[in-house]
Amino acid sequence: MKSSIRNVTTSPSYDAIVIGGGLHGCCTALHLAKKGLSVLVIEKNTVGRHASGVNAGGVRRLVRDVAELPLSMAAMDRWFDLESLLGPELAPICHFVGDVGQIGVAGDAGEMAWCEKRVAETRSLGYDFEELLDREQLRRLLPGVSNMAVGGIIARRDGHANPARTTRAFRLRAEQFGAEFEEGVCATGLQQSGSNWVVETSAGPRRANVIVNCGGAWADQFARFAGDYIPCEPVGYTLMVTARLPKFIDTVVVGIDRTLSFKQTESGTIVIGGGVPAIVDMPNETSVTVADRMVESASTVLDFFPQLRNAPIVRTWGGIEALTPDLIPVIAPSKTSAGIWHAFGFSGHGFQLGPIVGSVLADLIVDGKSDFSIEAFSPTRFSSEVVATDSNLN
Repeated sequence: MKSSIRNVTTSPSYDAIVIGGGLHGCCTALHLAKKGLSVLVIEKNTVGRHASGVNAGGVRRLVRDVAELPLSMAAMDRWFDLESLLGPELAPICHFVGDVGQIGVAGDAGEMAWCEKRVAETRSLGYDFEELLDREQLRRLLPGVSNMAVGGIIARRDGHANPARTTRAFRLRAEQFGAEFEEGVCATGLQQSGSNWVVETSAGPRRANVIVNCGGAWADQFARFAGDYIPCEPVGYTLMVTARLPKFIDTVVVGIDRTLSFKQTESGTIVIGGGVPAIVDMPNETSVTVADRMVESASTVLDFFPQLRNAPIVRTWGGIEALTPDLIPVIAPSKTSAGIWHAFGFSGHGFQLGPIVGSVLADLIVDGKSDFSIEAFSPTRFSSEVVATDSNLN
C-alpha cells in the first residue's frame, strides 16, 4: 500500500522500526539494539497490552508442533539464563519458575494412546524431553488428581513466568541498549523511499532501512501494506483466576484433548485457561469473556481436581492473538518487499519462544544468517486458495 506522506526527508530516521510492542516486538528490538542498530518500536496501544501481557505465562516445550521444537529448545536455555540476557536487575522481574514441569493429563485410553504416539514421534526426531507417566507416576506428581486421570505426558524442565512483567523487563532492557518506544502511535501506511521504508503513523512519518512486523492480531493488516497477504484471524483466549488457596500444586497442568490449563501462582491463586474463546472486538481493541463458555473450562478442571469445586472465581479476561490456519507462526522476510520482515501468528503459544525469535531475526537481518532454519514458518506454506480467501475477506 502506498500512502501520501509529507516531509519524508525530515521525518525521524532509524536503522530499524519494529511494529508492535508485545513480547516478540520487545525481544526483537533488544537483539537489534544489541547489534548496534538504532531501533524504534511503534505500539498503537501500550506495551504488552494484548496477548503478551495477559496470557497464562506458560514456558513450555510440551506437545509443541515439531516444527517449533528447535526454536523452543533454544528458547528454554535462554529462559534459564535470563540474567545474561536481561541483566541481574531485570531478570528477577520476570518471575520465571523452571523445573516444575508441565503435565498433559490423559482422561481416557484414547488420550493416553495419543501421548504414547507423541513421545514416540519426538524420540524419533532425537528429543527426549517428554516422558510418559502411568497412573501411579501421575498421582505421585499430582496427589490431588481424580481417578479420571489414567496417565499423561510430562516435560520436567518446563515452567511459567509472569507475562506482563516479562514483557516489561524486555522493554526496559531494549531501552538500556538505546531502543526507543512510541506508545499510542498507530501505523497507518507504508511507502518505499529510495533504499528506505517510510512508515506512516498517527504521529507522522518514521523512516528506517528495515521494518519488522510483530503486530500480533493486527499484523496481517500491516503485512498487506507491504503487499503480503498472510492468512490469519484474531482470537481472544479467555482466562480466569480464583481467590487465594493453600498451596497444593507446583506443576502446570494442561489437557490433551480437553479445555484444560491451570497453574497455581506464588500467591496461591489458580489461573485457569484452556483455549476458551472470548468475543473479540477488533475496532475497539478488546475482548469480552462469556460466562457460558467458561463453564466448559471450569468443568474440566473439576473433573480432574474436584477439591477446587468451592474455589471462588474473582476475575476473567482475554487477550487478542493472531491465529494462522496451521497454528504455527509466520517468521519470514516479506515475499514482495525487501527489508520487511514478519513475526506473528503465534496462535496462543508464542510466549515461550519470545527470547529466541528476536535473536534469530536480528541475526538474519544484521548478519544474513542464523543457526536456525525458519523455512517451516514461511508464508509460502499456505496455498494460493487460502491466501486469496483471506485477501477477499479483508
